[in-house]
Amino acid sequence: MFGETTAYSGFSVDDLEAARGFYGDILGLTVEDAGPEGTGMLFLVLPGGARVFVYPKENHTPAGYTVLNFEVDDIDRAVDELVGRGVAFARYPGFEADDKGVVRSAHGTAIAWFTDPAGNVIAVLSNG
Repeated sequence: MFGETTAYSGFSVDDLEAARGFYGDILGLTVEDAGPEGTGMLFLVLPGGARVFVYPKENHTPAGYTVLNFEVDDIDRAVDELVGRGVAFARYPGFEADDKGVVRSAHGTAIAWFTDPAGNVIAVLSNG
């Protein structure tokens, strides 16, 4: 039924302009207004053309899941670049991270988490 339609996921933020700056300026994604200008909603355009809907919510609480996962070839370079842009990486109990905040598996997979200004979790990962 929906095999030929357009679909997208979404999440809320508490400050749309902070989200616009973070996703556009810090992460380098294309950020578009969703709907008529001034409606207060955004689309993040991901590499490959997929979109993610971002909307303001007055009583926002950060999502209880990782809202975006970015796969990279070189996680160390990606983490260094993000740190240079002011991103701080999160550390979670039960996950042993290196000095950069990267959790590395014996199989070569590596992942590091950070949050957007609204507290939503984002991951950068490499499959070795």
